[in-house]
Amino acid sequence: MKNTQLKNPTIKGGYFIIGDTPPEELFIAEEFDEEAIMMGDTVREFCVKEIQEPFFKCGKELVVTNEADKAEVLAILKRAGDLGLCGVSISEENGGMDLDFKTNTLISSKLSYGFSFATTLGAQTSIGCLPIVYYGNEEQKQKYLPKIASAEYVAAYALTEPNAGSDANSGKTNARLSEDGKYYLINGQKIWITNGGFADVYIVFAKIDTDEKLSAFIVERTFEGFSVGAEEKKFGIKGSSTVQIFFDNCKVPVENLLGEQQGGFKMALTILNGGRIKAGAGAIGGAINGLDRAVQYAKERKQFKVPISSFGAIQYKIGDIAMRIFANQAACFRTADLIDKKYNSLRSSGLSDGSAKIKAISEFAIEASIVKVKGSELVCYALDEAMQIHGGMGYSSETGLGMGYRDARITKIYEGTNDINALLAVAELSKRGMLTKELDLVGAGKKIPTFLLSQINPFRSKSNDKEQDRIVKGLKYSFLYISGMAGKKLKKKLIDEQEIILNLSTILQEAYVGETALLKVQKLRGLPDSDKNKLAIQKQMVQLYLYEALEKSKKAALEAIASFSTGSEKWRHIKIINRMLKPYDINPKTLRRNIAQALIESGEYVY
Repeated sequence: MKNTQLKNPTIKGGYFIIGDTPPEELFIAEEFDEEAIMMGDTVREFCVKEIQEPFFKCGKELVVTNEADKAEVLAILKRAGDLGLCGVSISEENGGMDLDFKTNTLISSKLSYGFSFATTLGAQTSIGCLPIVYYGNEEQKQKYLPKIASAEYVAAYALTEPNAGSDANSGKTNARLSEDGKYYLINGQKIWITNGGFADVYIVFAKIDTDEKLSAFIVERTFEGFSVGAEEKKFGIKGSSTVQIFFDNCKVPVENLLGEQQGGFKMALTILNGGRIKAGAGAIGGAINGLDRAVQYAKERKQFKVPISSFGAIQYKIGDIAMRIFANQAACFRTADLIDKKYNSLRSSGLSDGSAKIKAISEFAIEASIVKVKGSELVCYALDEAMQIHGGMGYSSETGLGMGYRDARITKIYEGTNDINALLAVAELSKRGMLTKELDLVGAGKKIPTFLLSQINPFRSKSNDKEQDRIVKGLKYSFLYISGMAGKKLKKKLIDEQEIILNLSTILQEAYVGETALLKVQKLRGLPDSDKNKLAIQKQMVQLYLYEALEKSKKAALEAIASFSTGSEKWRHIKIINRMLKPYDINPKTLRRNIAQALIESGEYVY
């Protein structure tokens, strides 16, 4: 990929809520180079050949219920390693391909064609190896990364405990130095460990002695005092291993401390932020897969002597899913590109490779949470509607939709639940605005009166471009206004009013995704080689997305207002929000039908 940097150095994580991004600075999927496209195609073809053809198309499901099943999954993982797919994030000197974050994100979206195997390979290439990539010393990298890249070693990540989930730093797993000073002796247990049943290397988080914060360790399966529990009986992702692991004075050599003592908590957050974007990308890929199957079935299935794809109710579903995919995919790749640009900028300033990657990912923690939440909501919605389009056949195991439906549900839970991520996005933004002063939220809020005045101008432009810009600005200012008013009223108590924060997060999410979809169309419109037929549909997708984002955000805004104000104060806030979020005068039925008909004609999602 091209070594691009931010043209505007003031753009940083969360900046979207206070400033404008020129369309030309937005990265869009159409800009992926041939190498990235080839990698994406390779991953998709691998998943089709290794998973869909031998399993899905034969009415079977990849599972890990016994040793033979596990051997089958490991054989597939080894073939992925032979193709280089296990080393996409590992440096070339350590046997990998060292692809940029955008290409890694594209690969994650294509992994969805492997159903639950995506979880196995995803853990290998992300949370299982990245702690060593980012924080490992040279000896640790040389010892472990080449074997992980080739899939000789399977990697896993062990953070969650029975009483430490979202509050990861409250974990009780403990490490103490042995009397001879050669080992850390770890005691405790971890749960929900992906790849845990057959992993060779585990990134384990534990507190050393009486430390307040976690440290991280590289633990090998063969270490004395380490053991693995039985496979969990799960609702979905049955082709991935999930177990508990146990430590009984597990002897870990002191040289296997990863990074600095008490540096594990920050490490865990960094790894999770990167994983959230990739989880969002995988979810979007799953939605595309489900939509394509639904479109194909709707074209073939006839009722009353016509294909069901001609029915308005079916077209509603197809058009709605496609619109959501378009907007969320744009936001996902925007975020991945921002990380690459920040990384390149940091590297050019002299920062080391590992430190630059850590800082770049951490910078966009807000956007990472949004991408994860929106992507996981999308795939669950898309698979549910795809199953509905299939009718009774959707409930049959031979279509594979049930498997996809069950696999999709985990995306709302892992990498931090959606509720936690929604709360984190607002909390992180508030911290950068009020504590670290990295973002001038107060200054942005002072522009609200000017915006409100523009909304009562009788000569206000009615052009579609102006209306769309007005909606995006209205979403941003609504977030700033409500967060400011709620903060003034509740002060420090606001942190405990999670319902209000979730309302704010809804508006924040819609502002980011809605703006990104609009920027993409604006950029495409300025490119001389844009496909005009596609662009016409993409414009309608943006119209429909902004229409829905406006309605969804207005509901959240009014609910938040009703939750912290009463009487005349409440009605004053409502009046201001009604002015900020004026209705968008479009015909949603016509837009959905137009989008659906374009997909039905193409036979698949091509936007």
